[in-house]
Amino acid sequence: MPPAFVGFDGFIDTITRLVDTRHGMGHAEYAPIHTIEAFAARCAAAAGKSTNIERVPLEERFGGNGPLMASALAALGTPTTFVGAIGREGSPREIHPVFSQFAASCREARAICQPSYTMCLEFDDGKLMLNETGNVQGVTWGSIVDAVGSDWLVRRLGEARLLGIVNWSLLGGVEGIWRGLIRDIAPKLAGELPRMFVDLSDPAKRTDSDITAVLELLQELTRAGFRVTLGLNLSEAQRLDWVVGTGEGGKLARAGAAIGDAAAALREAIGLECVVIHPREGAGAGTRDQAAWFDGPLANKPRLSTGAGDHFNAGFALAHVLGHPLDSCLAIGCATSGAYVRDAMSPSVARVAGLLRNLEEA
Repeated sequence: MPPAFVGFDGFIDTITRLVDTRHGMGHAEYAPIHTIEAFAARCAAAAGKSTNIERVPLEERFGGNGPLMASALAALGTPTTFVGAIGREGSPREIHPVFSQFAASCREARAICQPSYTMCLEFDDGKLMLNETGNVQGVTWGSIVDAVGSDWLVRRLGEARLLGIVNWSLLGGVEGIWRGLIRDIAPKLAGELPRMFVDLSDPAKRTDSDITAVLELLQELTRAGFRVTLGLNLSEAQRLDWVVGTGEGGKLARAGAAIGDAAAALREAIGLECVVIHPREGAGAGTRDQAAWFDGPLANKPRLSTGAGDHFNAGFALAHVLGHPLDSCLAIGCATSGAYVRDAMSPSVARVAGLLRNLEEA
């Protein structure tokens, strides 16, 4: 498998369910609020009054877009290097215990600073992520170079065939990291630069001008020689469609081939190598030469949805680096995510292949 390098965030996730009704006071003696719509209605009904919504923490686990993507790549057999906010309190360049098993799965893991924290509200139809981001603002180009050294970065990035940078919206230092790669690393790398996978990670809170600026910076990465793929969920794609004005809004409201066509239109407007869009029903992508769609293995009641998009990113990006056709890349991405939400763990190649085989036989 081709080596991968992933960064740079890190969150400790508390996986949480919200109580609808209780039939006892034990930890599991409740019926959860099943949908985001039902939760929104409960909140709206409290306007002008008040309400109490009980939360039930189910587990604490490592998280962040980077660690989850890196975990998926490692489980698929990719020698993976991770750098990011996974440090211990009081000794931020030592691995935090919550990340120890993840770090052991990587070829190498380096800590820059402490992680931040997320309360992950799980529903049958999606999730709500309540983030605090103070600690991860310690991830900057300067702090990375100070922690690992520029020679180490040149060596590891020179070996990597895949570079994943997957949380722009929550990390203020990401744009500086991209500029550092363009200025300090790309000129020192011999041969073809690694294929880069970028996930903006829900830019709803960022302004249109912010998004325009980041897309221009992605074009600079492309001109520097990085072959950039931009990964989007449906709401992210709709936001970018609005900002860049491709007029694909109607297509983005429909699953199927229309999503692939919309991805191709966004790719052309932005000027990248590839754009991939993954709604819950499947995924579509567009390159310079083609557009494609794959009907994904939708799980009606996922065991865990936090991290599903990161696992799609890993499967798609790895298949792309390996040179699979675009529709096969989408299939592998959807199956990697589909296995994860069913099993609540990063799948092996055998598990992904088995899920795809079951789809073909269904």
